Amino acid sequence: MVESSTHRRVDLVVVGGGTAGTFAAATAADAGLDVVVLERKSESEAGRIACGDAIKGASAFPDVIDVDYLKDGSFTNRNIRRAVFRNPYHEQELEVEFGGRGAVVDRKRYGEILLEEARRLGATIEYDTVVTDVRQTEGRITGVRAKRNSEEIVYEAPITVDAAGALSILQDRADFSGTTFDTDVRYTQFCSAYREIIEVPEPVDWDDAIVFKPTDELGYLWYFPRSETEINVGLGFQMTEEPMKLVDALRRDLRRRPMFENATVKNKLGAALPTRRPYDSAVAPGYLAVGDAAAHVNPVTGGGIGSAANAGHWAANAAIEAISTGDPSERALWQYNRDVMTDFGKRFAVIDLYNVWGTAYDTETLSGIVASLPAQQLADAIGGSGTPSMGLGLKLETLRSTFGYWSELRELYRVRDLATELADHYASYPETPAAFERWQTGRDAIMDEFHSICDAERKY
Repeated sequence: MVESSTHRRVDLVVVGGGTAGTFAAATAADAGLDVVVLERKSESEAGRIACGDAIKGASAFPDVIDVDYLKDGSFTNRNIRRAVFRNPYHEQELEVEFGGRGAVVDRKRYGEILLEEARRLGATIEYDTVVTDVRQTEGRITGVRAKRNSEEIVYEAPITVDAAGALSILQDRADFSGTTFDTDVRYTQFCSAYREIIEVPEPVDWDDAIVFKPTDELGYLWYFPRSETEINVGLGFQMTEEPMKLVDALRRDLRRRPMFENATVKNKLGAALPTRRPYDSAVAPGYLAVGDAAAHVNPVTGGGIGSAANAGHWAANAAIEAISTGDPSERALWQYNRDVMTDFGKRFAVIDLYNVWGTAYDTETLSGIVASLPAQQLADAIGGSGTPSMGLGLKLETLRSTFGYWSELRELYRVRDLATELADHYASYPETPAAFERWQTGRDAIMDEFHSICDAERKY
């Protein structure tokens, strides 16, 4: 690395040391690039993030890092077999068995190990470094400006990876006019969340489950067991709704549960996260956005660990190729967009369709529908393919159990057909930027049809 007192030149600058940023850095450093990660937290606090800490299913991570070390060192509960949905308006619990096992992690230790692995593979990690601006020349991002201990530092690089999280400051500072980068981003497409790590005096009897309960503000409250006695508890609300006093709401729910009597709060933290479809394009000349900075999060559950890891890896692969050819253009980086959209991107876009549909109804109506529908169909809709199906016998049983919600379900059935069409459209994401506007026009036509059959407000 060549450096002076105020300037540093590297091959790749990664802003943010979370999941997406560390996987991007590890992948690029492993390929021999000179990589620096800029992390605003101190080294002692790095890795601590407001997160539910749950990972559904196997969640395959890119094997650029030592995945076994990551799991052995931070996966504190690998025995998650089911999800439980508690209905606040109906005396019932909806239970869904996972096809495989999930896990709950110690998020701080998980983050520390990812930073260790990126450093082991050759990346430089610079803590206490706050990015204040981007450098841009003739429309191309050429690095960032940052501050550490009152010292201003300019980092120059042919490629910058934005892993700075939700509502990234880099996107506020950059001029994306003349690029494909998605700028149709507003705070109302995000969720405000708060979580605590709580130690309970006696082991819970549901340490094999992640537990959810909907809230009035189109969010949910969660209980995720890191162990039999250490529970990650939290909740959030959509920023389209009236502000919710998160701490008070969490306290009220905890007081209703005897298991939390005399519990000890070990840590508390809040954050914003995207609850919207992935960015239509997350690239611009010299620039890629990953993880929360590109809305790579399940819009209903908020889960984003696995998607962030893969997005960081794919972004680094695109950067490696672009740097090797000396071409940091959008076209050169475009394969990253395709990797995202044809994988988890299409699933998250479909899930967001259901998310938008739900905003047309109050929580009690939605809870009634949830109480009457088959559990696996709901699980597929919000966490799996997004396009569930059912046999004739299940259809007949559903007709009987959903009496009183037939109008809403007729609408939902039409939404499901559009969800299938939307998934197919994302699967055909264009191979080059030249066809991008045509792809957007086709997607928007599907969304126009969606809004013609339901009263949900437009999100985009």
